[in-house]
Amino acid sequence: MSKGISFYNEIGKLAIGTRVRLLGEIITRDAAIIYKTYDTNLHPKWFPVFYVLSERTEDTVTSIADCIGHSHVSVSKIVAEMAKAGLVSDKKDATDRRRSKIKLTKKGQEIANRIKLQYDDVTSAIDEISSQTKNNLWAALDEWEYLLSQKPLLDRVIERRKQRESMAVKVVPYQDKYKDAFYKLNEEWITKYFKMEKPDRDALDNPKGYILDKGGFIFVATLNDDAVGVCALIKREDLGCYELAKMAVSPKAQGKNIGYLLGKAVIEKAIELKASRVFLESNTTLKPAIRLYEKLGFKKVAGYATPYERANIQMELELTK
Repeated sequence: MSKGISFYNEIGKLAIGTRVRLLGEIITRDAAIIYKTYDTNLHPKWFPVFYVLSERTEDTVTSIADCIGHSHVSVSKIVAEMAKAGLVSDKKDATDRRRSKIKLTKKGQEIANRIKLQYDDVTSAIDEISSQTKNNLWAALDEWEYLLSQKPLLDRVIERRKQRESMAVKVVPYQDKYKDAFYKLNEEWITKYFKMEKPDRDALDNPKGYILDKGGFIFVATLNDDAVGVCALIKREDLGCYELAKMAVSPKAQGKNIGYLLGKAVIEKAIELKASRVFLESNTTLKPAIRLYEKLGFKKVAGYATPYERANIQMELELTK
């Protein structure tokens, strides 16, 4: 085992991209020599384009790109290199002068005829390797490509980061020491997008009298003992339900799942109170907030009077049928 392979085995999954690239470089290096050995003289990166053209009389760059999963720019560059080597030619499409039809030249077609024995030998050699391994590389590649098409590695890593960082977040009941944070966190997002209104000032200036003393609750999300998020559960006697309101998360703490944790805390409290539903009002320009509410199970409703100028969407979460 080479020192390089030993190193990547040691650090494991952290270097998956480099390890896959290293394997590709090893195979590509041998492929270049194989082409010379069989006197086909193709560059390994040309092969997908060459193969498509060898199976079709002619084709367009766009069609080839779609077939092999490359970008239009990448295929155009490969076609230009192959044309310079005398392997392909292009001509304007008779029905659409903006498009060119690419086809193998006489030299390219001769290689296509000659390369079939090389295909047989390469396939046989790969079958031999496969027979000596416990794991089917080709099947594994199919599985990985499918799973990454469903959810990219980037999304999976960010998801894990949010999960890890959210472990450090604590959701605690409101105390008087959080009064300033409750006001400032809400004022920050409201004034960024809208303007403070009377219902905002009523709730934020006097959370105890406006929310808590009327049967409501406030939850505070803390990170390293700092209040970084807040959310209220307001008792709405007029609607016969509870309202999720005054949710705010500090910009410095966003991306840590804090809004979701606060929303879950509010919903769990509503369930504990045997509430039939939880209501909320928002604005559709706040797309991340709307997505969060949908993730929590809220659905759009209409028809309720609102004291807010900015409210243009109302949502509810049914807790009991």
